[in-house]
Amino acid sequence: MSEAGNNPNDDNQKTDGTADFEPLTATYERLRHSDDSAALSEFARRPLPDRSDQAAFSRATALLEAVAGNAHTPLEDRVFLAETMPFPNILVKLSTDESPEVRKAVAGNSDDKNWLVGRLTKDESPEVRATALRNKRTSWKMRLEGAEDPSMDADTLDFLGALGTQIEPDAPVVLATMVRRAVALNPNVSDRMLQQLAQDDAGDVRKAAERHLAEK
Repeated sequence: MSEAGNNPNDDNQKTDGTADFEPLTATYERLRHSDDSAALSEFARRPLPDRSDQAAFSRATALLEAVAGNAHTPLEDRVFLAETMPFPNILVKLSTDESPEVRKAVAGNSDDKNWLVGRLTKDESPEVRATALRNKRTSWKMRLEGAEDPSMDADTLDFLGALGTQIEPDAPVVLATMVRRAVALNPNVSDRMLQQLAQDDAGDVRKAAERHLAEK
Protein backbone atom coordinates (compact mmCIF):
# COMPACT_ATOMS: atom_id res chain seq x y z
CA MET A 1 0.00 0.00 0.00
CA SER A 2 1.43 3.36 -0.97
CA GLU A 3 1.87 6.06 1.66
CA ALA A 4 -0.65 8.87 1.84
CA GLY A 5 -0.03 11.34 -0.95
CA ASN A 6 1.50 8.69 -3.23
CA ASN A 7 -1.69 6.86 -4.13
CA PRO A 8 -2.86 7.69 -7.68
CA ASN A 9 -6.44 7.33 -6.50
CA ASP A 10 -5.97 10.42 -4.34
CA ASP A 11 -6.82 12.43 -7.45
CA ASN A 12 -10.36 11.09 -7.20
CA GLN A 13 -10.85 11.81 -3.50
CA LYS A 14 -12.97 14.96 -3.34
CA THR A 15 -14.87 14.55 -0.08
CA ASP A 16 -12.86 17.32 1.55
CA GLY A 17 -12.30 19.28 -1.64
CA THR A 18 -8.49 19.09 -1.45
CA ALA A 19 -8.00 17.01 -4.60
CA ASP A 20 -9.74 19.69 -6.63
CA PHE A 21 -7.06 22.19 -5.68
CA GLU A 22 -3.91 20.10 -6.14
CA PRO A 23 -1.97 21.57 -9.06
CA LEU A 24 -2.01 19.43 -12.16
CA THR A 25 1.78 19.29 -12.25
CA ALA A 26 1.91 17.94 -8.68
CA THR A 27 -0.61 15.19 -9.44
CA TYR A 28 1.18 14.38 -12.70
CA GLU A 29 4.50 13.90 -10.89
CA ARG A 30 2.85 11.80 -8.19
CA LEU A 31 1.37 9.48 -10.82
CA ARG A 32 4.55 9.39 -12.85
CA HIS A 33 6.59 8.20 -9.86
CA SER A 34 4.01 6.01 -8.11
CA ASP A 35 4.90 2.33 -7.59
CA ASP A 36 1.32 1.32 -6.68
CA SER A 37 0.54 -0.94 -9.65
CA ALA A 38 -3.00 -1.73 -8.52
CA ALA A 39 -3.92 1.94 -8.19
CA LEU A 40 -2.25 2.81 -11.48
CA SER A 41 -4.25 0.03 -13.13
CA GLU A 42 -7.47 1.41 -11.71
CA PHE A 43 -6.61 4.88 -12.97
CA ALA A 44 -5.82 3.52 -16.46
CA ARG A 45 -9.24 1.84 -16.65
CA ARG A 46 -11.21 4.68 -15.09
CA PRO A 47 -13.87 6.14 -17.44
CA LEU A 48 -13.01 9.62 -18.64
CA PRO A 49 -15.16 12.55 -17.53
CA ASP A 50 -17.73 13.78 -20.01
CA ARG A 51 -16.24 16.10 -22.61
CA SER A 52 -18.78 18.73 -21.59
CA ASP A 53 -16.72 19.19 -18.42
CA GLN A 54 -13.71 20.43 -20.36
CA ALA A 55 -11.54 21.14 -17.33
CA ALA A 56 -12.02 17.69 -15.80
CA PHE A 57 -11.66 15.99 -19.18
CA SER A 58 -8.40 17.80 -20.00
CA ARG A 59 -7.02 17.05 -16.55
CA ALA A 60 -7.86 13.35 -16.83
CA THR A 61 -6.24 12.94 -20.24
CA ALA A 62 -3.14 14.81 -19.09
CA LEU A 63 -2.82 12.54 -16.06
CA LEU A 64 -3.28 9.43 -18.18
CA GLU A 65 -0.07 10.42 -19.94
CA ALA A 66 1.73 10.07 -16.61
CA VAL A 67 0.10 6.68 -16.00
CA ALA A 68 1.01 5.52 -19.51
CA GLY A 69 4.62 6.49 -18.99
CA ASN A 70 5.00 4.79 -15.63
CA ALA A 71 6.73 1.40 -15.85
CA HIS A 72 4.82 0.27 -12.75
CA THR A 73 1.54 0.48 -14.69
CA PRO A 74 0.79 -3.18 -15.54
CA LEU A 75 1.61 -4.24 -19.09
CA GLU A 76 -1.99 -5.19 -19.89
CA ASP A 77 -3.14 -1.71 -18.89
CA ARG A 78 -0.48 -0.01 -21.01
CA VAL A 79 -1.59 -2.18 -23.94
CA PHE A 80 -5.21 -1.24 -23.22
CA LEU A 81 -4.36 2.46 -23.35
CA ALA A 82 -2.30 1.98 -26.51
CA GLU A 83 -5.22 0.25 -28.22
CA THR A 84 -8.03 2.53 -27.10
CA MET A 85 -6.75 6.05 -26.51
CA PRO A 86 -7.18 8.62 -29.32
CA PHE A 87 -5.04 11.27 -27.63
CA PRO A 88 -1.65 12.08 -29.21
CA ASN A 89 0.08 12.90 -25.92
CA ILE A 90 -0.73 9.44 -24.53
CA LEU A 91 0.06 7.56 -27.74
CA VAL A 92 3.39 9.34 -28.15
CA LYS A 93 4.34 8.36 -24.62
CA LEU A 94 3.38 4.72 -25.24
CA SER A 95 5.15 4.62 -28.61
CA THR A 96 8.47 4.62 -26.76
CA ASP A 97 7.44 1.95 -24.23
CA GLU A 98 10.10 -0.67 -23.55
CA SER A 99 7.61 -3.43 -24.42
CA PRO A 100 7.19 -4.26 -28.12
CA GLU A 101 3.66 -5.42 -27.27
CA VAL A 102 2.72 -1.89 -26.22
CA ARG A 103 4.40 -0.27 -29.23
CA LYS A 104 2.64 -2.76 -31.50
CA ALA A 105 -0.70 -1.74 -29.99
CA VAL A 106 0.10 1.90 -30.70
CA ALA A 107 1.13 1.00 -34.25
CA GLY A 108 -2.28 -0.54 -34.88
CA ASN A 109 -4.29 2.31 -33.36
CA SER A 110 -6.35 3.96 -36.12
CA ASP A 111 -6.39 7.24 -34.18
CA ASP A 112 -2.64 7.67 -34.58
CA LYS A 113 -1.26 10.70 -36.35
CA ASN A 114 0.43 9.70 -39.61
CA TRP A 115 3.83 10.93 -38.39
CA LEU A 116 3.59 8.69 -35.34
CA VAL A 117 2.71 5.62 -37.41
CA GLY A 118 5.53 6.57 -39.76
CA ARG A 119 7.96 6.58 -36.86
CA LEU A 120 6.79 3.13 -35.81
CA THR A 121 7.41 1.75 -39.32
CA LYS A 122 11.10 2.22 -38.36
CA ASP A 123 10.78 0.46 -34.98
CA GLU A 124 13.43 -2.07 -34.00
CA SER A 125 10.73 -4.76 -33.66
CA PRO A 126 9.65 -6.43 -36.94
CA GLU A 127 6.15 -6.98 -35.52
CA VAL A 128 5.76 -3.31 -34.66
CA ARG A 129 6.96 -2.27 -38.13
CA ALA A 130 4.61 -4.69 -39.83
CA THR A 131 1.62 -3.53 -37.79
CA ALA A 132 2.38 0.11 -38.52
CA LEU A 133 2.53 -0.56 -42.25
CA ARG A 134 -0.98 -2.03 -42.11
CA ASN A 135 -2.37 1.05 -40.39
CA LYS A 136 -4.41 3.22 -42.78
CA ARG A 137 -2.76 6.28 -41.25
CA THR A 138 0.59 5.24 -42.72
CA SER A 139 1.75 7.47 -45.56
CA TRP A 140 2.40 6.11 -49.03
CA LYS A 141 6.04 7.11 -48.62
CA MET A 142 6.33 4.82 -45.62
CA ARG A 143 4.49 2.04 -47.43
CA LEU A 144 6.89 2.32 -50.33
CA GLU A 145 9.89 2.22 -48.01
CA GLY A 146 8.41 -0.84 -46.32
CA ALA A 147 7.91 -2.56 -49.66
CA GLU A 148 11.55 -1.84 -50.54
CA ASP A 149 12.90 -3.07 -47.19
CA PRO A 150 14.89 -6.28 -47.84
CA SER A 151 14.19 -7.45 -44.27
CA MET A 152 10.40 -7.13 -44.59
CA ASP A 153 8.45 -10.32 -43.88
CA ALA A 154 6.45 -12.09 -46.59
CA ASP A 155 3.08 -11.63 -44.86
CA THR A 156 3.45 -7.85 -44.77
CA LEU A 157 4.63 -7.87 -48.38
CA ASP A 158 1.47 -9.82 -49.26
CA PHE A 159 -0.53 -6.95 -47.74
CA LEU A 160 1.46 -4.25 -49.51
CA GLY A 161 1.34 -6.16 -52.79
CA ALA A 162 -2.46 -6.11 -52.72
CA LEU A 163 -2.79 -2.35 -52.23
CA GLY A 164 -4.78 -0.71 -54.96
CA THR A 165 -6.31 -4.04 -56.05
CA GLN A 166 -7.84 -6.33 -53.40
CA ILE A 167 -7.02 -3.88 -50.59
CA GLU A 168 -7.98 -0.21 -50.84
CA PRO A 169 -9.10 -0.48 -54.47
CA ASP A 170 -9.74 3.27 -54.59
CA ALA A 171 -6.15 4.07 -53.59
CA PRO A 172 -4.18 6.56 -55.73
CA VAL A 173 -3.21 4.55 -58.79
CA VAL A 174 0.33 5.84 -59.22
CA LEU A 175 1.26 5.45 -55.56
CA ALA A 176 -0.26 1.99 -55.18
CA THR A 177 1.46 0.88 -58.40
CA MET A 178 4.83 2.05 -57.07
CA VAL A 179 4.31 0.03 -53.90
CA ARG A 180 3.29 -3.14 -55.76
CA ARG A 181 6.29 -2.80 -58.08
CA ALA A 182 8.60 -2.52 -55.08
CA VAL A 183 6.99 -5.64 -53.59
CA ALA A 184 7.59 -7.49 -56.86
CA LEU A 185 11.30 -6.71 -56.60
CA ASN A 186 11.65 -7.51 -52.89
CA PRO A 187 13.71 -10.67 -52.25
CA ASN A 188 11.29 -11.80 -49.54
CA VAL A 189 8.12 -11.65 -51.61
CA SER A 190 6.22 -14.93 -51.55
CA ASP A 191 5.96 -17.01 -54.71
CA ARG A 192 2.19 -16.70 -54.57
CA MET A 193 2.30 -12.90 -54.48
CA LEU A 194 4.98 -12.80 -57.15
CA GLN A 195 2.82 -14.90 -59.46
CA GLN A 196 -0.11 -12.60 -58.74
CA LEU A 197 1.93 -9.49 -59.51
CA ALA A 198 3.08 -11.06 -62.77
CA GLN A 199 -0.59 -10.78 -63.83
CA ASP A 200 -0.98 -7.20 -62.56
CA ASP A 201 -2.87 -4.69 -64.70
CA ALA A 202 0.02 -2.23 -64.38
CA GLY A 203 2.78 -2.90 -66.89
CA ASP A 204 5.56 -1.73 -64.59
CA VAL A 205 4.45 -4.16 -61.91
CA ARG A 206 4.14 -7.06 -64.37
CA LYS A 207 7.59 -6.47 -65.80
CA ALA A 208 9.18 -6.26 -62.37
CA ALA A 209 7.51 -9.48 -61.27
CA GLU A 210 8.43 -11.27 -64.51
CA ARG A 211 12.06 -10.18 -64.14
CA HIS A 212 12.13 -11.44 -60.57
CA LEU A 213 10.60 -14.78 -61.61
CA ALA A 214 13.18 -15.15 -64.37
CA GLU A 215 15.97 -14.70 -61.83
CA LYS A 216 14.70 -17.52 -59.59
